[in-house]
Amino acid sequence: MKRSTRGSSLALLAAAAVSACAVGPDFHSPAAPATAHYTRGPEPAQTVSSAGTSGAAQAFSTERDIPAEWWTLFHSSALDELVRQALADSPTVQAARATLASSVETYKAERGGLLLPAVDGTASATRERVPGAVFGQPSAPAFIYNLFDASVGVTYRLDLFGASRRQIEALHAQADYERWELEAAYLALSANVVTTAVNIASLHAQIGVVSEIAASQRDQLKVVQRQFDAGATSRSDVLAQQTQVAVTESQLPALEKQLAQAQHRLAVLAGRTPDDPQLPDFTLEQLTLPAELPLSVPAKLVHQRPDVQAAEALLHESTAQLGVATANLYPQLNLTGSIGSETIQASDLFKSGSAAWNIGGSLTQPLFHGGELLGLRRAARADLDRATAQYREAVLAALQDVADTLRALEADARTLRADTTAEDDARDTLAITRLQYKYGGVSYLALLTAQRVYLDARESRALAEAARYADTAALFQALGGGWWNRPDNAKETRQ
Repeated sequence: MKRSTRGSSLALLAAAAVSACAVGPDFHSPAAPATAHYTRGPEPAQTVSSAGTSGAAQAFSTERDIPAEWWTLFHSSALDELVRQALADSPTVQAARATLASSVETYKAERGGLLLPAVDGTASATRERVPGAVFGQPSAPAFIYNLFDASVGVTYRLDLFGASRRQIEALHAQADYERWELEAAYLALSANVVTTAVNIASLHAQIGVVSEIAASQRDQLKVVQRQFDAGATSRSDVLAQQTQVAVTESQLPALEKQLAQAQHRLAVLAGRTPDDPQLPDFTLEQLTLPAELPLSVPAKLVHQRPDVQAAEALLHESTAQLGVATANLYPQLNLTGSIGSETIQASDLFKSGSAAWNIGGSLTQPLFHGGELLGLRRAARADLDRATAQYREAVLAALQDVADTLRALEADARTLRADTTAEDDARDTLAITRLQYKYGGVSYLALLTAQRVYLDARESRALAEAARYADTAALFQALGGGWWNRPDNAKETRQ
């Protein structure tokens, strides 16, 4: 008896050891990029500054972290409220959230189905006619009877080589992918709301300046027309000025169309209909440019970018699927059993003498499948190679996004400084020309020309100012958006 017990224990230990084995490669997170820089040349510590609140220098710091609600750094209460509403009401985010919930529930369902025994209760009642020939007596009368059965059956697939565990691993990786896709939707939506608001503010500024330019040119046309009436100028001068007025005025419908479309887009991003009258409007004066900007090192960036993490989750899934394809080449052991009661009278169920049970197992070893299993394993290997390449592509794209945005911010600041200087010079020129005109030193036409030059400089400065706001938002997006600092992030990660 002792020898038999010892043998059974050893058999159980051997089975446990075999079931702990999972064939196929184990997944390991790829190494972070070896580089410590984003750009080819030295990265700027800060941008240049220029006059005005939007012309302040922006400093880059690797010690500064990104707040979860990074858009609050623009200090616009209307923008804050709109972004929060968009994150709550956007159909895009709601769809991503539902997709994640479906993926998580699928993982839970498959985990229970693959790793735990399936237990089912069954009950049946049949009426049968058995001829006498069954008993070797064809002339005997047939036997008619009822058969009642109630039982509990158990089936279990012993995961000898880890096929089930690899499948569960793949499903968990798929749920991780959907979780990062949700984070990417959060980030893209908040960035789109901010950049669309900046675009609306820029268009308002452009429309205002172009309207002033058109008014100035109409005044200039009146002067040229009076000069023509007095015989001091030619008809071609009048026509040339009329053409200039028409060209300038033709810009307004296009700008107004862009403004209307941007407002419609902002409403839809916030989960509203395009005709919503409560949609806030934005001007550049309502925004504040963040003076201190975070700059994560490349080694941290790959863990902060949702798209890179999503690519890593797909890489993990492909690794696990290769394990599944490998395990399918090995034997599969299925255990089955049932216990219950079987009688010919329903009232006798579960009484003494009615017990029935069975237990069994089946071992399947693939021998010949026409190359199917080996082909599926080679396909899984190719899928893993593709996922590896796609992960590298996502990392390189993330590094490029940050590099491009850093150079853009640097160039934006220099452009704004030059445009601000040009605007100041044009303003001074206009002031001098007005004084000269007052005392008869220049013609009214010269005054209108100086005014138009000043308005052109104002428009260029407004565009440069808007570019700084938009590229600042792009930097926050390129760095991952600070999702890791959101209070509910730990809760969502555990789901």
